[in-house]
Amino acid sequence: MDIVTHNREAWDNYARTGNRWTVPVSREEVEAARRGEWAIVLTPHKPVPRAWFPRVRGAKVLALAGGGGQQGPILAAAGYDVTVFDNSPAQLAQDRKVAERDGLALVTVQGDMADLGCFESESFDLIVHPCSNCFVPDVHPVWREAYRVLRYGGALLAGFADPILYAIDTELEKLEIAQLQHAIPYSDMVTFTEEQRRLCAEAGEPLQFGHTLEDQLGGQTDAGFLIAGYYGDKHLQGEVVSKYMPCFGVTRALKLDLVSPA
Repeated sequence: MDIVTHNREAWDNYARTGNRWTVPVSREEVEAARRGEWAIVLTPHKPVPRAWFPRVRGAKVLALAGGGGQQGPILAAAGYDVTVFDNSPAQLAQDRKVAERDGLALVTVQGDMADLGCFESESFDLIVHPCSNCFVPDVHPVWREAYRVLRYGGALLAGFADPILYAIDTELEKLEIAQLQHAIPYSDMVTFTEEQRRLCAEAGEPLQFGHTLEDQLGGQTDAGFLIAGYYGDKHLQGEVVSKYMPCFGVTRALKLDLVSPA
């Protein structure tokens, strides 16, 4: 199965059916951002600290796997030069829809988050990466490419799912029982039977992958980043694990002259 194609079609389907991460921001939110009143989330609930963003208007920002008409338009309204990069044409259409509606200047580019070959090295001052690398089987190319296209002194703000979400039995979770079932790293491609993968495709659901913290955090430092900030987040409703611990994280990783890839 071609994972990139499958997940592209799944997210196109999500955009049609109104998944939370496909619903564009409102005109009122854009106007507030123009006045300097704004925030974005890269995980379900907690906003990214404003101190983590460049103070220079016009700084070049890449919303990596960040389509859906959410982070990109807000940052564009806040005065940044924004490029939204996503695998899903329907998700990118949401960003263009908001841009046209509210007179925003932003660029949309379709592609795989693990391959940023369409961008030159050191093209961006900031990368914002919502909690989306659970849709790629290997996060290391994502970190390496992010490091390559980021300028020295720039930052990568990346959200990710804690592997505990992929370790537990999803059926028992519906009964509010957190029972360990799967080894990490987790892969739908390994766990699902051929019939389950077929049903997944028919339902328009993306294939998911649960990465180790070593790959999420160590993968960034292996790529050359220095992790300078971190916070946890949780669902306000849903996963039973969220009742007991943060099950998402966001890192602020810097590309500095003193740090070089291993």
